[in-house]
Amino acid sequence: MSSELAVLCLLLLHTGAHGFEILPGRALDHLEITESAILNTTVQVCRALAQAEGTDFIFPSQPFTAMAVAAACNAPKSTKSFRQAIISITLRNVRVDLRHAFNASFHFDEEMFIQGRNIITEGLRAVKASNKQENFEAAREKLGEILHPLQDFYSHSNWVELGNKLPNSNLIRSDTSIGNIAGISRATCRSCDGDDCTNNILEDIIQERVLTSGYFGVVPVVSTKPKGKCSHGGPIDQTSKIEPKGGINKDKFDSSHGHLHSEAANLAIAATSELLEDVRRAAGDRPFLQMMGISKGSSKALCFVIDTTKSMADDIEAVRTVTSSIINSKVGTEDEPSLYILVPFNDPGFGPLTRTTDPNVFMNAINSLTATVGGDEEELSLSGLQLALTSAPFNSEVFLFTDAPAKDKQLKSTVIALIERTQTVVNFMITDSIVINRRRRSNNIQKQHRGITASDAQLYRDVARASGGQAIEVTKTELPVATSIITQSSSSSLVTLLQAARSPGKADNFSFVVDETVTNLTVYITGRSVTFTLIGPTGESQQSSDTTGPLITESQSVGNFKTLRLNKQVGLWEMRMASTNPYTVKVIGQSPIDFLFDFLEASQGPFAGFDVLDTRPRAGVNGSLLVSLTGSDTATLTEVILIESSGSGEIKGVVEAQGSGNFLVQVEQMPSVEFVVLVKGQDITPRVPVNFQRQSPITFRASNLTITADTNSILVPGTPFSVPFSVTTSGTGGNFTIRATNNQRFDSTWPTTLFLETGNTTNGTVTLSAPLTTTSGTDVALTIEAEAPDGADTNYIVLRFSVVNTVNSPAALSSSTKVTQTVFLLLGVVLRGLHILTEEGFQ
Repeated sequence: MSSELAVLCLLLLHTGAHGFEILPGRALDHLEITESAILNTTVQVCRALAQAEGTDFIFPSQPFTAMAVAAACNAPKSTKSFRQAIISITLRNVRVDLRHAFNASFHFDEEMFIQGRNIITEGLRAVKASNKQENFEAAREKLGEILHPLQDFYSHSNWVELGNKLPNSNLIRSDTSIGNIAGISRATCRSCDGDDCTNNILEDIIQERVLTSGYFGVVPVVSTKPKGKCSHGGPIDQTSKIEPKGGINKDKFDSSHGHLHSEAANLAIAATSELLEDVRRAAGDRPFLQMMGISKGSSKALCFVIDTTKSMADDIEAVRTVTSSIINSKVGTEDEPSLYILVPFNDPGFGPLTRTTDPNVFMNAINSLTATVGGDEEELSLSGLQLALTSAPFNSEVFLFTDAPAKDKQLKSTVIALIERTQTVVNFMITDSIVINRRRRSNNIQKQHRGITASDAQLYRDVARASGGQAIEVTKTELPVATSIITQSSSSSLVTLLQAARSPGKADNFSFVVDETVTNLTVYITGRSVTFTLIGPTGESQQSSDTTGPLITESQSVGNFKTLRLNKQVGLWEMRMASTNPYTVKVIGQSPIDFLFDFLEASQGPFAGFDVLDTRPRAGVNGSLLVSLTGSDTATLTEVILIESSGSGEIKGVVEAQGSGNFLVQVEQMPSVEFVVLVKGQDITPRVPVNFQRQSPITFRASNLTITADTNSILVPGTPFSVPFSVTTSGTGGNFTIRATNNQRFDSTWPTTLFLETGNTTNGTVTLSAPLTTTSGTDVALTIEAEAPDGADTNYIVLRFSVVNTVNSPAALSSSTKVTQTVFLLLGVVLRGLHILTEEGFQ
């Protein structure tokens, strides 16, 4: 089994899924099929680019891994984002079995060939449209979803039994014939001879090359299997007990037609590669790699959200200066940002969004910003931030510049939900007021700009603390100095060693481990009159008042923000904070070793398994995390701890190694207060093992509320789009406040309140309507929130939808040039060589 997804195969326990199996073992599964095709296709794309650029390309050693492929693509800094993209795609693939178990169209069951092909081709159009608009996350999610039925076709139909040695290319084309499909009244199977189902498909079906697939059901009394039709087969398929008995699936070696599993799995790999090639041809090589999380420089994005009202002229100039410096110094290097995002805001508007991979386009957008007279004192800062959060890649860092209070304070919980969901750090650069004239929109009376009060700034501090960012409060003349944090944060391979906040402030001790791989060790502190003692691994100490010493090589203070450059010493450090004023402390460095994680929940569907949470985990009950280490193939995880973000409480998880740097972590009880995720581990590659510590900068929350929603992820302009959802509470019942917002500001309706009783579920529906002029590929992020009657508990779900406008751009979304059968015959040979099959096979 390949290293990248071994843990997922072990985690997503499945008992009787009617598709290529999820468990690892003796047969190939959806995860391995998908990953294999992604890795092989990515290698071919990088090889083609190298040849076009006249550079050498060295194939990575077998078996391919995300780390090896990223290095071969001359993008080693993209290992984490590449692996993250693979996991995102494969989890969406697996989710089809968990959430659409009985929808025959998603599995090509019950001869649903036209319906299954429609799912693939409509989804493929959405993938291409999203890529064209550089909405790569939406493209990945839809790609994973459509790969599942594509792969199931080869296991569930009789395509292999008909003697086909190449994939059915017409499954990814909407204007061609899939084949000669059996009529509803035509018999296709006879009963198996005991356990021998090798010859249960009727001879005339084989001779006339008629397509059929098996029926599937778990309740025999409501079976809709017509007379004479094949069944899927397997222990939970009750239709297989009805004449004709048995089945034809090839999901694994002990399936009804398991003797053909290897052929079906190889064709599924070839078909997946064919679809990926189709996506690549439509997008181009570079955009395809970006969809896969691979870029030449850093995987990090540079994201600015900027107030453009009159008093911000100096701030905008500071942003221009730091942007120019970053672009001039990092373009063409491994620290070059992979993406640039700009969102201006003021009052009464915000946007438009600039999202580009071209640094010149980004610089021109910033140069075109002008500070203009706004409305009243407050600005739409959180609206601008919401737009940036729904557009930025996972694990991004955003910088928001303002000198005004938020007019849209009601978006605070929505913004925090998006921060948790995308694990994005948000830094606020808050400048004081200067005396200027602003016009009050309501009465056109001139007044002086009063700036941000302490209570106004607290909202920004709360959001920054939730994200693990800084709320830096400086004068406008100090801002250019404070922007040094942006230059530091734009560096690649940044890791967090410690993140903590105390509000109200109190004396507390914090420890962090510095390992041999960490460079550019830096401490950020925010707060007024903060005092501390820093103690190094050898016992040497240095006070905050000491201008020189053995531990701090450089210290800089501006406003409420203090930066410390540390003299690197490997081992355990301690920071003793003595301040009673509110403060935050963050320790960062650069290292290839980092981690990814997701919260998991037991599947609510008919099959046992784990699904990745799109919401907050449930409070007070046991929980699970999927943790993957990146940057080393020999690193192991020793501890995972959920630590109270504002206290000393902690809950240790039970770590189960799954191999290849992947781990299942189970905790007895999810914290009922805000917490961060701390991991500790060891890398055994060096002569002396490296002990490391990493922490999530983001603060997470659990909830007594459960909110679920699932719907078609393609939105057609001009057509009402309904999103049913349900809310359950294990806490006190009553009237719960419901909020729904979307990043495109499409017209929407929803119930503003729902009455819930403890332990019961109440349903609601959000209805969206996109204008007819909406561009295909537009990414819609819908956030649905539920808030308890006392306001003490909230939960959310964030859903992404792709817009496909069939009126405005059908030609642009058509399938790309057909790939010849000869190419895929060769590809099949190559894939067979890459996946040496024993009689045990692959699941």
